[in-house]
Amino acid sequence: MVAFADLSLSFLLGLSVLTAPVTSSASLNADYTGNVRRSTVCQQIASQISSSSKVYYFGSTQYMNDNYHWASSSSQNSECSFEPATAGDIGIALQILGQTRTPFGIKSGGHATNAGFSSTPGVQIAMYSFSDVVYNSAAQTATVGTGLLLDDVYVQLEKYGVTILGTKVTGIGIGGVFLGGGYSHLTNQYGLAIDSVTAFELVLPNGTVTNVDSTNSDLFFALRGGFNNFGIVTRVTVKTYPQGQVWGGLVTYSPGQWEAASSAITNFWANVNDPKASIYNTYNFADGVAQMSSVLFYDAPTCPKGIFDDFLNAPHIYQDVSTRSYLSLVQTLPLNITSGHRSVFHSAAMEKVTMPVLDMVINETMFWGAKLVSSSALMVSYEVDLYVPTIYTHVDSPTAYPPSRNQGYSFIEVYYSWQDSNYDATMFDAVDSSVQYMTQVLTDGGQDIANIPLYPNNAPPSATLEQMYGDNVPRLQAIKKAVDPNNVMGLTGGWKF
Repeated sequence: MVAFADLSLSFLLGLSVLTAPVTSSASLNADYTGNVRRSTVCQQIASQISSSSKVYYFGSTQYMNDNYHWASSSSQNSECSFEPATAGDIGIALQILGQTRTPFGIKSGGHATNAGFSSTPGVQIAMYSFSDVVYNSAAQTATVGTGLLLDDVYVQLEKYGVTILGTKVTGIGIGGVFLGGGYSHLTNQYGLAIDSVTAFELVLPNGTVTNVDSTNSDLFFALRGGFNNFGIVTRVTVKTYPQGQVWGGLVTYSPGQWEAASSAITNFWANVNDPKASIYNTYNFADGVAQMSSVLFYDAPTCPKGIFDDFLNAPHIYQDVSTRSYLSLVQTLPLNITSGHRSVFHSAAMEKVTMPVLDMVINETMFWGAKLVSSSALMVSYEVDLYVPTIYTHVDSPTAYPPSRNQGYSFIEVYYSWQDSNYDATMFDAVDSSVQYMTQVLTDGGQDIANIPLYPNNAPPSATLEQMYGDNVPRLQAIKKAVDPNNVMGLTGGWKF
């Protein structure tokens, strides 16, 4: 998980005296106390909230923590940061922000990569104080605060022998996962993280606090995949699942070993139908070095013979596979080594995985890895993420994402990171070009994937609502208009309906 002691030096040195733009005559009018610029909006929030909640300004450790994001491309200097401790205080702040038309950001785990999606030059709302985990053994649910990382929840639920659905990597916040989707090692068995939600505590744009469950069909539909368009979610109640020790870990291969490793992936795809088994594969080019890694997962302390033999028998340069806790396995892939980079995600869907498909992935990794070095690229990564076709069948009611649940897909997830903001457009163009090319190759090869919706949590800035939400867009826009007629949530970032 991200430790705030690990704030990048470039981020710390990049903080300067705040000069946030004024978006209206009322919004960010400021005075100065010493060297700190304090907007009247920030002061108004601070004067009306309870003593449990806090407002922080530049120069404080809390301010830096609140504004820090995993990707430097999505970090901004806010006018102030606001750490609410109660849903009622969020309601007060939303009323002030709406009345003054002040921009704001909402940060859960801070893993959004697109600029301005959870950051702002206005008021940065950091949800850290919503850090409770309440396990209900009778209902087999857990209510978790949106200020938590999934890692923290796994730790707290481990003593009960249960877990919740989440993601395949470490350091991800509750908010983005349970409002956006959530693909994990358990998806083949139980579906997406949003499929496990039974209720949301939601602060509506008018400041009212409400509980949203299946009895409110419109909002329950919209919140499961629709992000922050409908208010600020403070807590989520989700189903829990039995979780003991698991088997698996990381195996790493050098380029000369990729053919055997790729063959193992295609054999897994063709022959393994056990939903307890999962793999997560990454072809990487970083600092001129190419490596490929596979995270193997089986949801039991031991793995049946034959499922992962090809991966373990193939020549490799590193192996860390054992019986371990679920959290330990999630943390085997060191995602946070890329924290502080400028970053973008994209993806292409697959119906099937073959050697020609993986050869294409390898070629894209090597081509763009070498080509983008001159554009300050730090890492070029193509991740082959396999799922069974039934992953979308684990929920009875429709959700904002995915717009169709007729069939599940596997994905090629593309991740580029770089250092220099002057190359932002170059990187965005490159990742778009690569995904367009791969989509065309897959389509020409007979895979019907050209119009498969993009996963919103991994979509690039160029993505349209229709590319992610398809035919659900008109309904989502109507729900947004009904619950937020003054477009308060339009003052914050993200995909907007």
